[in-house]
Amino acid sequence: MPGPRSTSESHAAPDTVSDVIRWAAFSCVLVPVVLVWYGSSLAGAAGAALGLAAVTAVCRILLRRSERCATRPNRSAKHCAEQRGGRHTRRRTPVD
Repeated sequence: MPGPRSTSESHAAPDTVSDVIRWAAFSCVLVPVVLVWYGSSLAGAAGAALGLAAVTAVCRILLRRSERCATRPNRSAKHCAEQRGGRHTRRRTPVD
C-alpha cells in the first residue's frame, strides 16, 4: 500500500484536448484507408479525408479558445463571455 503523498508533489493534469486532436487526426487517416479498402473511389476517400481534416481543425481552434478563456483571471472573463455568443435570453418574451 503506498504511503501518503506529500503536498509538494504535483501531478500535471492530462492534456485531454491534445488526446482528442490526436484521435481525430488518426481518424482522418484511418477513415479514407477503410473507405478505399471497402471499394470506395479514391476521390471519395480524399474528399472524406479533407472534410474530416477541416472539422478537426475547427474543433481544435474552438477547444484551444475554450481552454484559454477557462484559464484567464476574472478580469478578462467578461471578454471571453462576450465572445461566446450562444443563446441570448430576454427578461420579457412573447408568449402565444
